[in-house]
Amino acid sequence: MPKLVKYSSGEKINVLFTDVIELLLTAGFAAKEQKLAVVQKASIKLDVLKFFLQVVWELKALNNKQFAELSQSLVEVGKMLGGWQRQLNK
Repeated sequence: MPKLVKYSSGEKINVLFTDVIELLLTAGFAAKEQKLAVVQKASIKLDVLKFFLQVVWELKALNNKQFAELSQSLVEVGKMLGGWQRQLNK
């Protein structure tokens, strides 16, 4: 990544990745009554992460291959989170 993007959007992306992982681990160990709220928060953070990655890609700080690989993984995580939310809503 170029220096300018690396220390602005790049840092934000790193923090969001860490936040999503932390929330997923927290949800895994949370009491049943609290799981849904934590999973929803993780889902929101994941959407924000996807948005920032798209911005960085549009700024040409990520090449198409890098963006495709990251996007594919994040879409899969999003599907899992959606399934988890549906299960918790039942």
